[in-house]
Amino acid sequence: MALGTAPYELRFDAGRICLDLLATTHPGERLDSVEPLRAWITGSGLVPRGTPLAHADASWLLAFRELRGHIASLVRACLVPEGRPHGPALARVNDIARAAPPAPRAVTGEDGALVRELAASPECAGLLAAVARDAVDLLTDPAARAALRQCEGDNCPIVYLDTSRGRRRRWCSSEVCGNRERVARHRRRTAPARA
Repeated sequence: MALGTAPYELRFDAGRICLDLLATTHPGERLDSVEPLRAWITGSGLVPRGTPLAHADASWLLAFRELRGHIASLVRACLVPEGRPHGPALARVNDIARAAPPAPRAVTGEDGALVRELAASPECAGLLAAVARDAVDLLTDPAARAALRQCEGDNCPIVYLDTSRGRRRRWCSSEVCGNRERVARHRRRTAPARA
């Protein structure tokens, strides 16, 4: 699913929050200012919609981009046969994962239904910890690691969790990379007929 928070178009179809964070580098840097970071934090589900993030600043942006780089290093190592995610990236993700995230609680919404809100205002360290813990869960779960896939789309670096039946998913998104591949295949088939 994509979040269209104009002018920020962010994708959330990788299957895990930590992988969705990695997707913010494609096709170019998506977290280039604080506003897209706020949109990503809300769109990824780290905080309930409507949670104020006005106190997010450039230090948050740097921290999320640093965590993204460490997670990318670890996930890419898992995609390579005999890859070993070690070193400073692993130590840093483990350190970040220790911070307490904001506690969610159920409250009655305006329409009487239960809605999720945070017990306190979210802090950068807690949000980073939630993403880092998601990465730790992913990297330490053999079944999840085995389901990691690199998109087969042309020049697409997105890594996703393949939860499809038979584990035959080929693209990060059927609507994006999958559609491009189908269009290219159609053009290749019909090119000789047009010539």
